[in-house]
Amino acid sequence: MEKCKKLGCGAVVVLGHPEYYPRFGFSPSECFGISCEYDVPKGVFLIIELKPGFLDGASGKLEYHSAFSSV
Repeated sequence: MEKCKKLGCGAVVVLGHPEYYPRFGFSPSECFGISCEYDVPKGVFLIIELKPGFLDGASGKLEYHSAFSSV
């Protein structure tokens, strides 16, 4: 997370366990009006803002880089 901040990233997303990642500040993507391109259960696509307010007014579907399509 510190590296992402140093690189200037405004937010980070993960597909992960909904009871694990919130302890690090991640929230369900639904809180930001953002969905995942993959058909995943509600609550497992999580986001953290590294810059407060970075996602204000954001909405839509996040698409992963093509490198993730074979995972």
